[in-house]
Amino acid sequence: MRFKPAKRQFLFGELPGPEAAAFAILPVPYERTVSYGKGTAKGPAAVLDASYQLELWDEETKEETLRRGIFTAAPPDCSLPEKKFFPYLERTVDALLDATGALPFFIGGEHSITQALLPPFMRRHKDLSILHFDAHADLRVSYHGSERSHACAVHPASRTNRLVQVGIRSVGSDEKQFIGKGNVTTHLMHECLDLKKLERDVLRELTDTVYLTIDVDGFDPAVMPGTGTPQPGGFQWYEAMRLFKTVCAAKTVVGVDVVEVAPVKGSNITELAAAKLIYRLMGYLAAGR
Repeated sequence: MRFKPAKRQFLFGELPGPEAAAFAILPVPYERTVSYGKGTAKGPAAVLDASYQLELWDEETKEETLRRGIFTAAPPDCSLPEKKFFPYLERTVDALLDATGALPFFIGGEHSITQALLPPFMRRHKDLSILHFDAHADLRVSYHGSERSHACAVHPASRTNRLVQVGIRSVGSDEKQFIGKGNVTTHLMHECLDLKKLERDVLRELTDTVYLTIDVDGFDPAVMPGTGTPQPGGFQWYEAMRLFKTVCAAKTVVGVDVVEVAPVKGSNITELAAAKLIYRLMGYLAAGR
């Protein structure tokens, strides 16, 4: 499978091919099961547009990470029926991993896409663990009749791989049975206000190889207001950055998704913050490449 470049790349700069880039971005504007606020299908394009407002020199990492090479692929066809879309997206991710040595970033779209993003990494890394940054547990077996719901995003992976959840502050009665059980370690936000201890615990609980799935509602709504189901009491910007930096320095992060950006008319706070989050994570990860 050949990957065509997106019309709108992430940041300004020369366009490397996927083989030459240190990072590859795949926008996935999929929206099918959102249950409250809508608009995640517009999230990837909004994040890409917002990235053009970023300074190329990152004030924290003191680097122009763009010079490492960032390739943005054209989005997959998200109009397919649910039963066809998820196998198709999984094949697309497999092909992307085969085509390039770039570290992949996926921009959603609703969180359900993580169900298709994870299996290619799980096959390639037998010791893979998942750091799940979210306000919601997303451990339902099914929701509103669908096992592919955004509310079920990490349940399939939790049956076989270690899952460490942070920021959680909304748990349904039908998923509480999975909290802190089996492969799942759940850090409820109100119990983890000692962030230094949380960092130590998370590093101990993760394996050496990590996939990072970030629902932007893991942040407090003051940081990321544009999302479908915001919850009060989430991570502030620098609290989250410190956790991510610690994990990126200590573990081998093999893939990242950032999902559930739902642009708000008249505000560009969330898409700009998500773009900066992605670029900052690239900077953290570039230090170890």
